Amino acid sequence: MVRSRHLLGAVIATTLLAAPALAKDAAPLIGVGAQYDTTHVYVAPDDVEKFATSFLATFGGLSTKQVVATVTPAPSSTTSQLLQTPVGTVSLFGFKTPIPYPFGAERTGYLVTDLDAAIKAARTAGADVVVAPFLDPIGRDAVIQWPGGVNMQLYWHTTKPSYAAFQTVPDNRVYVSPDRVEAFTRAFLRFSKGKVVSEDPKAPGVEIGRPNDHYRRLRIESVFGRMTVLVTGGHLPYPFGREMTGYEVADLKATLDKAKATGATVLVEPFTSDKREQAVVQFPGGYVAEIHAPSK
Repeated sequence: MVRSRHLLGAVIATTLLAAPALAKDAAPLIGVGAQYDTTHVYVAPDDVEKFATSFLATFGGLSTKQVVATVTPAPSSTTSQLLQTPVGTVSLFGFKTPIPYPFGAERTGYLVTDLDAAIKAARTAGADVVVAPFLDPIGRDAVIQWPGGVNMQLYWHTTKPSYAAFQTVPDNRVYVSPDRVEAFTRAFLRFSKGKVVSEDPKAPGVEIGRPNDHYRRLRIESVFGRMTVLVTGGHLPYPFGREMTGYEVADLKATLDKAKATGATVLVEPFTSDKREQAVVQFPGGYVAEIHAPSK
């Protein structure tokens, strides 16, 4: 339930773009859909209600009933609920006990059709299983780590869920080093049977808080939704690298006004790049998110 990165560049891009064709025969399609994938948000218990109120007021949507449960294989206790919005879902946790390692480092939870098959596919693709499968109150979970140190949770429900599709699919924003981006991308494509839909070796540095520089950016799409891979050397001004998800909205200004009115702080004022108006916001409790809208 814990669910709750000029010739050489062209050669690399061609290799990555070709990878999905190979990947389609490597593993069964085990994803369910983007609306079943969540960002994991951990806040202090006193901030749970403030975060939920601000997040839902900003994006719309509803929360499931809050429960108190053990959602890790080691003893622990946390409040747990889903915040389901038209632009992305959050698994929200307010741990009442210390958080067992390595929980809190996993960025997302992906629903799969078969957990054992998903783990086998992840291992075959090159991932490590850092938390072996365990039972939670409504199913089974495991935590995997991709090359480059990207942790994700895989989960399966005893009772099959049914959620409405998103109005806009969020971006899973993954920061990876130049040393590991090829290994990460190949592994994730093989697992997800996804594809690289764009690759820019000289993306505008303003997107990572360095307006006088450039960096490499890849965008991936799969049954698990969208992923933006930001390839950097780690010289990132705050808050870049802290945001795990990018939410697409119709009107950025109106969305930011809603966020500020309910206790959120705009950490990076709006700027335009890659046909998007973008900003970075921190919600009550500390969760940092990128928000963007198609540029006008």
